Amino acid sequence: MAERAVACADSQSINRMLDVLIIGAGPVGLACALETQRKGLKAAIVEKGALVNSLVGYPTNMEFFSTPELLEIGGYPFPTAHYKPLREDALDYYQRVARDEKLTIRLHEKVLSMSGEQGDFLVETSQGKIRTRNVIVATGFYDLPNPLNVPGEDLPHVSHYYKEPYQHVLQHVVVIGAKNSSAKAALQMTRAGARVTLIVRGPEVSNSVKYWIRPDLVNRIAEGRITAHFNTTITAITPEAVEVLTPEGPLRIATDFVYALTGYHPDEALLGRLGVEPDPADEARAPLFDPATHETTQPGVFVAGTVCGGRATSRWFIENGRHHAQLIAAHIAGQLAPQLA
Repeated sequence: MAERAVACADSQSINRMLDVLIIGAGPVGLACALETQRKGLKAAIVEKGALVNSLVGYPTNMEFFSTPELLEIGGYPFPTAHYKPLREDALDYYQRVARDEKLTIRLHEKVLSMSGEQGDFLVETSQGKIRTRNVIVATGFYDLPNPLNVPGEDLPHVSHYYKEPYQHVLQHVVVIGAKNSSAKAALQMTRAGARVTLIVRGPEVSNSVKYWIRPDLVNRIAEGRITAHFNTTITAITPEAVEVLTPEGPLRIATDFVYALTGYHPDEALLGRLGVEPDPADEARAPLFDPATHETTQPGVFVAGTVCGGRATSRWFIENGRHHAQLIAAHIAGQLAPQLA
């Protein structure tokens, strides 16, 4: 198991009882490991993908909406030549923090189940079993796209993740959605030479699109460089076309590639296996937790970062979710203080 640890002060420590196991090696998961380790707790991270896996999946040279100081964790300065850092800046920054802090991280290892109770949980993963007194869930939401629930969405030319425009030069591309991700993808591909059609369920480009992006998209639609269909829903996707229902009736749009940028949601099945209950009064199915400690209804299991918002994925971001780490670390350290003395 030791060779799977990316940066580890004690490569065998994960085979003994941990004080804290963090699920998810994104920015907030790293912050949780860093803060708990600084409290003298034995902590480790298990991650089903790569280090900061969601950022790895972001578009090439994607610009963050936040300035660098709002993305910092653990007091480490975030150096960048840009006013708003790029995806590549963030990847370098978070990997450097993980290595400098010698965090114990097991990558490409999926959590399957958990048994036991606070103080003695047994977490089963795709690589073995881990004993821990507490668990922090910092899994975010980017790995699970919201499905269209239409025939053909699993075809190979359909993707829920946009990377860069160059493979679509001179091709017909359908982009589904009209928020920030779809707006930027549509604009980039248009400027690279793709013929883009935008399918929007609502009556207009969402007002939540950033103020410097929305006018650009609206103007490109107005001048005819991007074709847009509003108040329109997808009914099916075929290898050659997207079938939609517009206010004027059914329409078949020939296309070479489809980007269904319809948003993402947390791994509710995993939360259920960990004993975390959703708030029945919340339409977003956010997990129930104490806002002072972030402990859920399952004693010893905590939530941190965007997963706290359930399907309302705009409630929490890196800039406010990173502070959950300090609350959780202080609470766990206080509980374990008599055992650590």
